[in-house]
Amino acid sequence: MIAFISGRVIRKNSGSIVIENNGLGYAVSVIPQLSMSLKIDEEIALHTVQIFREDSVTLFGFTSEAELEMFQLLGTVTGVGPKSALTIIAQLGVDGLQKAVATADDAMFRSVSGIGPKTAKLIVLNLSGKLVLDDGSISEEKSNVLAALINLGYQDKLARAALQKVSLVGADLGEAELLKAALSELSSARKVGQSE
Repeated sequence: MIAFISGRVIRKNSGSIVIENNGLGYAVSVIPQLSMSLKIDEEIALHTVQIFREDSVTLFGFTSEAELEMFQLLGTVTGVGPKSALTIIAQLGVDGLQKAVATADDAMFRSVSGIGPKTAKLIVLNLSGKLVLDDGSISEEKSNVLAALINLGYQDKLARAALQKVSLVGADLGEAELLKAALSELSSARKVGQSE
């Protein structure tokens, strides 16, 4: 499994690049925005995942771990193949995808080429609660709230999911308001879990 690759771009088109590494050329599928922004002979490093099919082996590359994680999560949804997952990331980006799931906005997924209403709803249903904030995007304020939630005994993953949800809905909340909203979200989630 090739999990990471770095090297020199020797060829590119709208959806893929070829990276030369130690005398070998690796064809990597990437979002069009990335391939178009690169220059021939430019050095690049990508997080990668290999997808094995009966008739092919394809390498998909991402500039951040957050994009890679989103790609892998989208791949768990019935009806979303690797190319569709890459298209979703290209059109919505990590932030747009997180917001669409957190606000249950399947219309954002329907706006992506090749994603129908049924698949859009499945994406929201399947990824709800699975998305967590990328460490690199957490401000000091959010980091303090996350630490407080963990100190109160909440699991890291649950605390991050709650913090993500409330920070997307209330982007202008201060630290105290964020903590209060996250605690309320965690309390609601716990009550729903207990009643099921």
